[in-house]
Amino acid sequence: LMAAVYASIELRVIFPKGSDPRETMKTLHFMLGLSVLLLVVLRIYGRAISTTPAVKPALSMAQQLAANAGHLALYALMISLPILGWLMLSAAGKPIPFFGIELPALIGQNKELAKQLKALHETIGVLGYYLVALHVLAALYHHYFKKDDTLTRMLPGGR
Repeated sequence: LMAAVYASIELRVIFPKGSDPRETMKTLHFMLGLSVLLLVVLRIYGRAISTTPAVKPALSMAQQLAANAGHLALYALMISLPILGWLMLSAAGKPIPFFGIELPALIGQNKELAKQLKALHETIGVLGYYLVALHVLAALYHHYFKKDDTLTRMLPGGR
């Protein structure tokens, strides 16, 4: 879903500004981003009511701290970006579409604030590329070099 969020905003540039396909890509980006927010809230709830299996063999303390920091950063990304996007659209006075319904604005219209929120949203979005890449590299490192079950635990049915 996150790949689709990023793809929809990156691919919008193949269409001319103001065109219907470009606006569709932006709308898709908004809706998918809000879907990430909804699903990450459900994921956090799931993590709160259940346990995660231990990595075998166990991680060192440094690796466990790095993993926890990485997961916290990913959760922060998946929460902050959709909320910033929602705030940005609200401040810009634009509709907030979500699969056939329009969500309420979170704040009043303020064009200057909208510009600041957009810059912050874009900056964090770019940092997200690096964070996701680091996460992928860490999983591959564990799978191919450490030969533990970290990667297989992330896959469906991998527990």
